[in-house]
Amino acid sequence: MIEVVTRFAPSPTGRLHVGNIRTALHNMLWARKHKGRFLLRLDDTDLARSTGEFADAIHADLDWLGLTPDHSVRQSDRFALYEARFADLHAAGRVYPAYESAEELDLKRKILAGRGLPPIYDRAALALSDADRAALEADGVQPHWRFKLDHGAMIEWDDLIRGAQHLDPKLQSDPVIRRADGSWLYMLPSVIDDIDMGVTHIVRGEDHVTNAGLQLQMFAALGATAPAFAHEALLVGSEGKLSKRLGSLGADAFREDGIEPIALNALLARIGTSDPVEAVADLDGLIESIDFARFGRAPARFDMEELRGLNARTIHQMPFAAVRARLPDGMSEALWLAVRPNLATVSEAAAWLQIIEHDVDPPAADPADRDYLTAAAAVAGTIAWGEDPWHALTGVLKDQTGRKGRPLFLPLRVALTGQEHGPDMKALLPLIGRDRAIARFETAANS
Repeated sequence: MIEVVTRFAPSPTGRLHVGNIRTALHNMLWARKHKGRFLLRLDDTDLARSTGEFADAIHADLDWLGLTPDHSVRQSDRFALYEARFADLHAAGRVYPAYESAEELDLKRKILAGRGLPPIYDRAALALSDADRAALEADGVQPHWRFKLDHGAMIEWDDLIRGAQHLDPKLQSDPVIRRADGSWLYMLPSVIDDIDMGVTHIVRGEDHVTNAGLQLQMFAALGATAPAFAHEALLVGSEGKLSKRLGSLGADAFREDGIEPIALNALLARIGTSDPVEAVADLDGLIESIDFARFGRAPARFDMEELRGLNARTIHQMPFAAVRARLPDGMSEALWLAVRPNLATVSEAAAWLQIIEHDVDPPAADPADRDYLTAAAAVAGTIAWGEDPWHALTGVLKDQTGRKGRPLFLPLRVALTGQEHGPDMKALLPLIGRDRAIARFETAANS
């Protein structure tokens, strides 16, 4: 059996955004499902824009998400390998120098478009003689380099998401693989790395479908078997398009918003598929269920409000042990379990610890409730504070006053917590305790 190897290949020219995160997640899930390896390749051939700070941030973000790779490499460390494979292709006649400037190429494209023809490079550079090339270079014109496509047959492959794919190489320009200054573009180094790293599956966005067809010829020209491709639909916002806001959402923004990484993973694993989006405790269920056959071709809609709702549902099932290190000192398991159903983020728990342990400042009581709260203070001193003092308290007050429903419960909640809404008072009142409860009822009655 061939070991499954996937890779995530971001450029360290900025922070990871939500689309990058989704690609990394799917690559990791696929590798883990097949007991394979998940690799990180930093595509930092653009030395002017790539920074160590962004590279470190990518590693940190992947760790936070639970998507730590098994191994990582940097393209900037692999230039010698690219030179060697480039020399092989040159010797085989599969790469060639071209001397047109960007302005000349743009003019050619406009002329072709004006004639209603595809704006494909005309391979004029292949007609140059050695003397022509020497004369151009003597004039200071340095060539960029193109990969020569084989026009002999249709390029075909079976995409794991999109199914049967076809690309006519005669309708494509020979791709530029190297700039005139010697720096590398994406296409060829990516193929060389995938071969060298043993990548078996390439999972990426559908904007790379045409690239896949061209790269298939590069794999063949280098004598390698191409990986399987899975090109997934791109993310769009809830408004139906990829907004700047969505494009800027990254792991740092999610952390600041109190989003749990497992909630983000659960959403990104399932949107765009036929599987339901559900709160999960860990990655295991997502690993088991990933199946590219269940991915649709329609755009995958990312809704921040859906994520926040999923985040809350995720927190509502998180055990104390999973969050203990992130809670303030003094937060007990009983208090966590009491307030957990009302939290949208873990950080909100701290406010309930303050409510339990410190004086509250309830709004002024309705004059009609002051005698009721005085009675509540008296009853609180007489009931048994055992398993369920809340129902003991409200049961006596109901019999004494005839109150029921909101008039019975709400003045008590506000006096005890300063809030009209919150956790179940059955769980909260024992944590507040008899003495604090009596004092709070008396304070509210006299406010």
